[in-house]
Amino acid sequence: MRKPVREIRGVMAVMPIANINTDAIIPSVWLRTATADMGKGLFGRQRYDEEGRENPDFILNRPAFRETKILLADENFGCGSSREAAVWALVQFGIGCVLAPSFADIFYENAFRNGLIAGVIEPATYQVLKAAAAAHEGSPDFRVDLPSTSVVAPDGRAYPFAIPTSRALALMRGDDEIAITLQHAQVIEDHYQVARTTSDWLFPAALERSTAR
Repeated sequence: MRKPVREIRGVMAVMPIANINTDAIIPSVWLRTATADMGKGLFGRQRYDEEGRENPDFILNRPAFRETKILLADENFGCGSSREAAVWALVQFGIGCVLAPSFADIFYENAFRNGLIAGVIEPATYQVLKAAAAAHEGSPDFRVDLPSTSVVAPDGRAYPFAIPTSRALALMRGDDEIAITLQHAQVIEDHYQVARTTSDWLFPAALERSTAR
């Protein structure tokens, strides 16, 4: 089980770039040890120079965006490899939601498995939210509301995003993949009962006991 989440409230940062890949989200150099601070490594090549000093122009290094909770990006976010650490880095930094017109498939599934809201927005909504972020730069009053699947700007205007209902409910309940599977425990058991009768070859131990009698 995870901590249930119904909303994410806080600063929204904009990265107006398409095709942000997983190696950009968390460079491989940050994956060399099991104890690496993934949050510190988030967008590491852009956040730091070759000497490890912060790039003051990168948005997450700017004072108003150091506590970013919502990330707005362009299409095909999370493309590239299947690197699950890309999601870990976002979550460990403190980001609870990424909004984009589209996501790479594997990143999209990894997001939900790790409690990160991945909200799909229309291209027109992306442009409107980008303008809202500029108009309310650094405001902590952006809010992602899961029950209504909407993003609420500081001026109170709401914009829709899409998320599978099953995923939204799981996030609000705090269900992980195991908990989701256990909801179907009776169906799984019923299937096994039928299989034991019709396909006993799948259960060699049971077959041996039967023939030994």
